[in-house]
Amino acid sequence: MNTPEPHHHPAPVHPTPELTVWAPTAGVVQVEWSLDGAPARRDAMEPKGDGWWRWEAPAARSSDAAYPQLDYAFCVDGGEPTPDPRTPWQPDGVHAPSRWFDAGAYPWHDATWAGPQHGAGLLGGVVYELHVGTFTPEGTLDAAQERLGHLVDLGVDVVELMPVAAWPGRWNWGYDGVGPWAVVEAYGGPAALQRFVDACHGRGLGVCLDVVYNHLGPVGNYLSRFGPYFSDRHPTPWGEGLNLDGEGSFHVRRWVVDNALRWFADFHIDALRLDAVHELHDDSDRHLLEQLSDEVKALAPRLGRPLTLVAESDLNDAVMVAAVAEGGRGMDAQWDDDVHHALHVVLTGETQGYYRDFAGHCRALPDGGPLAVLAKTLTRAFLHDGTWSSFRGSDWGAPVDRAKVDGRRFLGYLQTHDQVGNRARGERISALATPGQQAIGAALYLTSAFTPMVFMGEEWAAATPFQFFTDFDDPAMSAAVSEGRRREFATHGMSWDDVPDPQDEETFRRSQLQWQELDERGHARMLQWYRDLIALRRNECQLTDGHLDGVEVDFDEDAQWLVVRRGTLHTVVNLSGSSRWHVPLRGVAGGAAGAATAAGGASGSAEAGSEGTTVEVVLAWDPERTKVQRDGLHLPPQSVAVVRVAPTASGT
Repeated sequence: MNTPEPHHHPAPVHPTPELTVWAPTAGVVQVEWSLDGAPARRDAMEPKGDGWWRWEAPAARSSDAAYPQLDYAFCVDGGEPTPDPRTPWQPDGVHAPSRWFDAGAYPWHDATWAGPQHGAGLLGGVVYELHVGTFTPEGTLDAAQERLGHLVDLGVDVVELMPVAAWPGRWNWGYDGVGPWAVVEAYGGPAALQRFVDACHGRGLGVCLDVVYNHLGPVGNYLSRFGPYFSDRHPTPWGEGLNLDGEGSFHVRRWVVDNALRWFADFHIDALRLDAVHELHDDSDRHLLEQLSDEVKALAPRLGRPLTLVAESDLNDAVMVAAVAEGGRGMDAQWDDDVHHALHVVLTGETQGYYRDFAGHCRALPDGGPLAVLAKTLTRAFLHDGTWSSFRGSDWGAPVDRAKVDGRRFLGYLQTHDQVGNRARGERISALATPGQQAIGAALYLTSAFTPMVFMGEEWAAATPFQFFTDFDDPAMSAAVSEGRRREFATHGMSWDDVPDPQDEETFRRSQLQWQELDERGHARMLQWYRDLIALRRNECQLTDGHLDGVEVDFDEDAQWLVVRRGTLHTVVNLSGSSRWHVPLRGVAGGAAGAATAAGGASGSAEAGSEGTTVEVVLAWDPERTKVQRDGLHLPPQSVAVVRVAPTASGT
């Protein structure tokens, strides 16, 4: 009998870590390193030229199942051990050594993933913004995976994660990060992000990651020990801005761009949301955003899927989303706070601070009130498009060419982490408006020409607030944050004790979603409304075409009704209290004569001979009491319906 030959498995191949660091003015750089917790050693690094230093770790034994755990820090000119400026992992906090991470070790299961919306990309899809730490009681990426079925059932296309960069403390919004290349350990570290993205792709969900390149947090920022990462030439609200155009800026720009490319390539991220790009001050011939856009567009075909850049910009200028070749910044989309502000004022009546202009009857829009402002933002993206902005103290923005600019390049929303969390008590829209009013707001942005974004918990009118929270262990910083927050809102007439302390653990805990609410009657009704709206949007191509010049708005400030017309689908809104139930419809016999248009003037009379028109209620917040009438819609107060207005066969 022949004995079979033994099967020899090839010895595992482990990448040998090579550590590099840019320290252009250093005379000597050492690496302090340890394998698997052994006593630390120091080795001199080898200069590579152009300010770079290199060190290669010991090769792993071929019999090892994985490369040993490598912890390391850099010492510049004999200084203190400092985390890597490109650290991928800070398991023991932002002040401790970095840990090497083999990004290529994860066994991905998304080889057939073509990108969001079956390869169409993010634009026009439904985005869902979430904060990992408050999305679930556990507050981790692995726990968030367990709720992906909810997002699929809702109809989400892209999950947008608030920043995951390493920050000091146990919890944070993410904008105090000091390790932009790392994934914070509180969320599970870098491997957890890979698992999360892989799981999302397996459920048909894209992933957008919020990244912060305009500043680093105030605690644990050690970049200046290595080189000229910052410049006092361009101050920001957080201190010195990044050095994007001075001496040494080539490598600082690469630090940013390489970071972005890494999320796409090593973590299979589909889109990046760039925080406050108006604070990326760059006077060089080629703006950093243009460079980033060009390099991301070159990477996309190599990865075989669309890659999207979404800017948060306060500039109100469509140049942000224009192609680089056309003189633009090259971003694919941008957040549009004007849409939020207009909706918020109409639904809540609040007019303090920056909401004042959005109530109308001001220099920005002298001849119209809140509905005129809302109509303008729904058709032209911005209120401030070259008009006076009272809270900025100058003319602001530029007009959007409705015929050329795709409306899907603007993200429209009713809530965001900023607009909820930057309120003193973090109240959601559901705490400020009736369910009917929230239903109106949801219908207006989810049937708009914009790319809609839902903030976590909004879809079921979550009762939990989303408050501002931090966990700085530095006593001076802790006191400064707590006192500064309360002092800020004291100027608005709020007492000290009315403002939640950001450093109090309860502020974080009360901001965590309570998932048991989904089964409660009022929350379940709102959830079904969002599901129905998103399903309607998905099934009606005229709701996702992005043609701003095809959006028309009729409204009456006195009667408090508004109709948004997109092709044959009309979103009909009754904002009145209790006395008015009738909303006229243009094109239906007797309807909409003299209705105001988006520009604030008067429209023509209804077209004669409209008896050949049919009106069908497609979706209604209060379906039992919503009725089609001869000349419009019988619609309950503080209610909304989507109707189809089309010629009958005999009328064509």
